[in-house]
Amino acid sequence: MKVLLVCAAGMSTSILMKKLEKYAEEQGIEFSISATGWANAKDACGGVDCVLMGPQVAYQKANVEAMVGGIPVAVIPPQDYGMGNCKSIFDLIDELLGK
Repeated sequence: MKVLLVCAAGMSTSILMKKLEKYAEEQGIEFSISATGWANAKDACGGVDCVLMGPQVAYQKANVEAMVGGIPVAVIPPQDYGMGNCKSIFDLIDELLGK
């Protein structure tokens, strides 16, 4: 699966991305993730299965949904984002993708 992480491009985003990649590898999940600022979501969403947003840009969810068309979009809960709770974030991805 291919995920786009929409954020404010902060340091916490790169830490979370690395944790998610490591978790996916450990679990044997085919996974790739990229990140962009919310204003660039339209240009960065090609070929992604879903879009996850950091809680710091949750207020832009409606704008991001409009930009990415029919691609499922969800905001990562603040506690999961802050703690890097990969299992919960992958559960959110599965929910978005109807798994």
